[in-house]
Amino acid sequence: MMRPRRTARPVHRALLPALLVSALAAPAQAADLLTIARDALENNAELASARAQSGGVAAGRDVERADLLPQLSASGSVTHDRQYESQQADTQFSGGGFSQQAVDNAFNSASLGLEATQALYDARNSREVERAEREIDQQTYRLAATEQQVLIDVASAYFEILRAYEILEARRAQERAIGRQLEQAREQFEVGLIAITEVEEAKAAFDQARAERITAESSLQVSFEALERLTGERYASIEAPGEAMPIELPSPAERDQWVALAMENNPLVLASQAGVEVSRSGVDIARAGRLPTLDAFANYQYADSDSEVLTGHSSNSQVGVRLSVPLYTGGRTSASIRQNTYLLESSQYDFEDQRRDTVQQVRSFYTQVSNDVSTVEARAQAVVSNQSALDATRAGYEVGTRNIVDVLNAEQNLYDAVADHASARYDYVINLLTLRQQAGTLDASAIEEVNAWLDGESVSFTLPEEGGRYDEVMEIGEPPATPQ
Repeated sequence: MMRPRRTARPVHRALLPALLVSALAAPAQAADLLTIARDALENNAELASARAQSGGVAAGRDVERADLLPQLSASGSVTHDRQYESQQADTQFSGGGFSQQAVDNAFNSASLGLEATQALYDARNSREVERAEREIDQQTYRLAATEQQVLIDVASAYFEILRAYEILEARRAQERAIGRQLEQAREQFEVGLIAITEVEEAKAAFDQARAERITAESSLQVSFEALERLTGERYASIEAPGEAMPIELPSPAERDQWVALAMENNPLVLASQAGVEVSRSGVDIARAGRLPTLDAFANYQYADSDSEVLTGHSSNSQVGVRLSVPLYTGGRTSASIRQNTYLLESSQYDFEDQRRDTVQQVRSFYTQVSNDVSTVEARAQAVVSNQSALDATRAGYEVGTRNIVDVLNAEQNLYDAVADHASARYDYVINLLTLRQQAGTLDASAIEEVNAWLDGESVSFTLPEEGGRYDEVMEIGEPPATPQ
């Protein structure tokens, strides 16, 4: 089982530029949130896939644009022909009787053709280029949403580790305290001061505390491995926040201001809005199927043959314009217009759904963050109150007014309060960052701001030995090779 420990270390600050790509991690020091965010932006597989997809969508614009540029094609052939004819003609009307003619001819022939075309007017292809532009806009917003999701996933995993660690520390302290209580109860039983019932009560509480400590150790390791999945890197230690971590109401202070920010900046809202324009372009493309096309063309044909009947070569060239007017397509154009109109309507509803969902998420997280401020304060006070209650219960136990069950319950309440306080602090951080994500403002500066809170001791982890079964199971693997 991985056993973390806290070790003192000098304060370390790595400054991160706008895209978190130039921060340098010091291998000898604990990794901070900036370092791990940089690793995720460089190595996260989901983000790498989104970037590759964005490149593919951008290339699609060039695919559509190519139809509006000059087209040049060449064709050629070389053939061997064998011609045999045996014909008989009736010439009795001319007094000549019958005549017979036989031809046996083998010859080679070759041909070459060149053609160049240039679209002069093609509304469909022009609007397909416009749709490709709208798809690039949409994919750009989707990529931004993926980047923000990676940042919030990394931050959540980072603080889940710290949450699990502090809960583990509380459970370890609880186990030690109840263990001492159990030993004291046994000693008192041996000299006849208490009944065996109180020893059994203490033993049951100790077993429960031990089980909770084992569960906390498991949660810590699971949290640590979740961070590794996001970044493809393994970290021996990470930085923890100090006790002076600010717990403040979100800024701006008004909920409606956060909603307005989200409507302007949330990449999922903007991507859905761009999706409406993509669908609108689809309707325009379908309607363009009723419009004529006009092309300029030039072609050249050359043929050569060594036939006995006809030898030599021939050539032909043309230059002109070609007009094509669709008259009837079997109802395809009308059906395509109806189809794309329904798709446009669907995308408009998708946009409205995304807008409503974002408004609800922003309002919910704003409320949660505001409540977290009060919750952290209340949890801190609960620790103080439970400590006082435990002290009073122990004093009562010593004078005989309280029994051991009261003491054990008071100890359980104290360490539950300690764990709840730690959990509330990290709920505040994660909810605050999620609020910024929903508002579309989760960026390098937001990560830097939170990273500045990490001025406490580092949390180190004892990992399984290299080359063991852990490596076989958790090996992230190399990224795929770039296609040639």
